[in-house]
Amino acid sequence: MRVVLVNMPWASAEVPSLALGILKRAVTAALPDVTVEVLYANLDFVDWICGRRSFTAEDYQFFSHGSYFDGAGDWVFSSALYDDPRWRTEEFTAAKKDRLPGGRIDLCRELHDVVPDFIDDLAARICAGPAPDVVGFTTTFQQNTAALAAARRIKRLSPRTLTVFGGANCDGAQGEALHRNFPFVDYVLRGESEVSFPRLLDALQHSRATDDIPGLCHRLADSSSQSAPMAAEPLPPAAVPGPDYQGYFERGAASEARRWSDPQLVLEASRGCWWGEKHHCTFCGLNGSFMQFRSKRPEVFFNEITDLVARHRVLDVVVVDNILDMGYLTSLLPRISASGYDLRLHYEIKSNLRREQLRVLANAGLLRVQPGIESLNSHVLKLMDKGVTACQNVRMLRDAATVGLVPEWNYLYGFPGETEAHYEPVVAQLPALHHLTPAESVGRIAIERFSPYFDRPELGFADLRPDTQYELIYDLPPAELMDFAYLFEATPQGINEHTADALRAAMREWEGAWSSSHLDHVDLGSHVVLTNRRRHFDWSVHQLRTPLEVKLFHLLDQPRTTASLARRTGAGAQEISALLAQWRELGLLFTDDEHVVHVVPAAANQELLRLEPERLQNGGPWPMPAITGRNG
Repeated sequence: MRVVLVNMPWASAEVPSLALGILKRAVTAALPDVTVEVLYANLDFVDWICGRRSFTAEDYQFFSHGSYFDGAGDWVFSSALYDDPRWRTEEFTAAKKDRLPGGRIDLCRELHDVVPDFIDDLAARICAGPAPDVVGFTTTFQQNTAALAAARRIKRLSPRTLTVFGGANCDGAQGEALHRNFPFVDYVLRGESEVSFPRLLDALQHSRATDDIPGLCHRLADSSSQSAPMAAEPLPPAAVPGPDYQGYFERGAASEARRWSDPQLVLEASRGCWWGEKHHCTFCGLNGSFMQFRSKRPEVFFNEITDLVARHRVLDVVVVDNILDMGYLTSLLPRISASGYDLRLHYEIKSNLRREQLRVLANAGLLRVQPGIESLNSHVLKLMDKGVTACQNVRMLRDAATVGLVPEWNYLYGFPGETEAHYEPVVAQLPALHHLTPAESVGRIAIERFSPYFDRPELGFADLRPDTQYELIYDLPPAELMDFAYLFEATPQGINEHTADALRAAMREWEGAWSSSHLDHVDLGSHVVLTNRRRHFDWSVHQLRTPLEVKLFHLLDQPRTTASLARRTGAGAQEISALLAQWRELGLLFTDDEHVVHVVPAAANQELLRLEPERLQNGGPWPMPAITGRNG
């Protein structure tokens, strides 16, 4: 049996397919007589389109990441799916002209005209010579229409070839709707496929029944769709092998995409979310059918990382886990630190990690983290069920700057129960944070399938309907789109757009100021020296010299209330309040829900420590320290 696994556009060109790398390893281990190859059709498309027009890494990123909530990538390939180069072109243009820049609309339309030729070429190559017995497609984010179009062409060229779909876009009801509405898809595997896909291949190879495979959608004699119940329990970590990426690096070395960026490894150490098991964030639908948190043994994951790094000579590693296994802080990460590999890691973490925990991450090679900050107001964070406070989120930004991590985060709004009063104090305080990493985007929440907002209308979204992108892409009735869609619209909740515009404007100012802003401190024991360069605060050097100031600054390393500070320092509440008011004027504090935290990272360089002793004791004259990078 010959199996071809296909990774269609718009999968990222910078990384191999984790799903197909794992499936290849799982099939090879379970069925050694089955030949499995992975076809990186996303790289094929890069080379195909670059040979016909000017096309850049930024163009590809727009479709693979930047336009997900508009569906531009899927719409581009809808012309190939429906054999119509003009498929809903005018409708798409009218719907997206105010959301996408004009140049992007033009690019969408141009690609929409030509991609049927790419799908024809791809299907012909797959079916050339002895056609494969099985062609499997992974579909996540904006791979759906490209994969469906290719499957349709393959079935037309080689009716005996079986087509199988799996991936995040096939979970739960989505997989049933996909199988029900596209008869050229022979099988859909819903949920985790590391065990079920080899079982399906084995059954097909030996002409056995397939209806006992959990989660499988298959066709009856009359071509109607039937679905087996999904697995009751998620797979244990031991059932998930490390990926085989050999095909990606061989293909990628010859691709135009290799000129865009260096390749990266992508791995997973865990599935599910340990926080979500207890408190499912109201807007999050990422974990699909299985929230249960499971992680690989530290030594197993360490060996996966080091084996792949050594084999492919790649040090950039993206870990796709939804959340860090906290046990790794004392097991896996110290071992990576001691390994001698100069890794550059990316990980998702919870935003309430302390500075010393962040330092463990940095020492292990993490450069970027995704802490899921989402808001700087504690009331809104409670509406999300995030389990953190606004001051903890600011502490994360501050401490990440201290240890040299770059946090990647977004600011979300539109939660039922929020008001303008939850945003106005945040906007007023953002200038004090200009030296810290700003949010990458500000946006109203989208309702995702599998999220509490989708499953529980009593939380505030009772009038859900599929996002408008789906009716621009697919020729399906509304009832089918309800099962097929992952993103949904509803009557907007929370703040109005006037307040949202103020938040966006403040965030744009922060983004523009970040590279030239600076605030840090050096703790000299008896006093603390602060240096500043932020446009809204007209001072360069300030010293905290009294015992009360120094103690108060140390205490505000963690969020505190004024009453707590008074108890811990023995000072009067009035004296504490006066000092805090002075520090707010200097832009040293962030306040939320009666709690205060200082926003001053520790100095990344030690220029101040090299100043002459008399200056340290006498307080000047003070030169500005050298600025080395965005955080000093």
